[in-house]
Amino acid sequence: MTSTDPNDLSFVAELGSRALFPDLKAAVYANHAAISPPSIAVRHSVLEAIEDFGRHGADAFSKWIGARKRTKTSLGRLLSADADDIALVPNTTAGLNAIAMCFPWTAGDTVVVFKGEFPTNVTPWQQAAKAFDLNIHFLDLEPLAADGGSDLWPLEQALKAGVRLVAISVVQFQTGLRSPVNDIGALCHRYGAQLCVDGIQGVGALPTELQNVDYLAAGGHKWLMGLEGAGLLYIAPGRADELQKNLSGWLSHEDPLSFLFNGPNLLRYDRPIRKSADFLEGGALNTIGYAGLGASVNLLNQLGPEAIFAHIQAWHDALEPGLLERGFVSLRASHVSQRSGVLSVRPRADVDVLDLYAHLGHLGIACTTPDGYLRFAPHWPNGLDEADQILSAIDDYAPGR
Repeated sequence: MTSTDPNDLSFVAELGSRALFPDLKAAVYANHAAISPPSIAVRHSVLEAIEDFGRHGADAFSKWIGARKRTKTSLGRLLSADADDIALVPNTTAGLNAIAMCFPWTAGDTVVVFKGEFPTNVTPWQQAAKAFDLNIHFLDLEPLAADGGSDLWPLEQALKAGVRLVAISVVQFQTGLRSPVNDIGALCHRYGAQLCVDGIQGVGALPTELQNVDYLAAGGHKWLMGLEGAGLLYIAPGRADELQKNLSGWLSHEDPLSFLFNGPNLLRYDRPIRKSADFLEGGALNTIGYAGLGASVNLLNQLGPEAIFAHIQAWHDALEPGLLERGFVSLRASHVSQRSGVLSVRPRADVDVLDLYAHLGHLGIACTTPDGYLRFAPHWPNGLDEADQILSAIDDYAPGR
């Protein structure tokens, strides 16, 4: 039994324990919204794959094809989705580009995007607009941050005017605001539009709602705690068949491998392109990266999204009051339904955020500063006592010294 098996308990995740990260140097690693350090479970699985190919070359191929299938099964469990509705893609950008370039557009269609989004969920739609003669309509994010629940009125007005697709992130990378994707998707469907979600800042850190989501892409190196170059694209049942197969490759066909293994005279170019999400797995995939992702998702499934989300919120609850007492302004939503794994704050006016960030890094506090915010992003291994270390490090900071 190996870590590629979703039932493998060789490595056990425990909330608040860094036992699976024995050589992580940071005293507090709160930067999972950027890149997660790979656990020893991930590293073990990656090494196993590398050693298999090193020993056996092409003969290792079949084993690790099976491992990729098990990874999709584990991802399906995490997302409460069918594994057949998941395609393995290199990253969020690749997944969103696939939808942007394969969607059955008609010239003049309108796509709604949001100001302040990470460019990953804007650029593909801008490029599709050039290629297919589409209209891009920008909306503000502020109504989604309304106290007590998001205000969807501006979005509904846009939808009434005619929209083909809405693109939004499940969590905003700067502020940590969690979007009500289920409600947004239901509203889109009421007006004949579809919803495409950038899920990279949510999947792995909070329960994911897919009931009204048509497409969701997420890279594996943040909250999924895998490696760069190994992500996923969820396509709702029936939607893959509607997509134009513009990005198909040799492995997108039905029965694509038979001519290699099953004898002579089987090479054909007319085999149909599959109608399932995996038509986008058109060429050689990152077998090593997906070995690591499978091991990481197994750990996430051991704990469950609800328990992980609750643990992260308890960590935020321990840190946020101390930050407020020290003059920071928190951008964390007041309502739990709008919260995520991200706690972003603005320092006092007399504090240079980059200088403070450097000071914290020197003391072993790993965080980041997207667009001038100080962003903390813990995950299941973070201990609830880390708030004291962070606040102590901040108290040791003297502006301009």
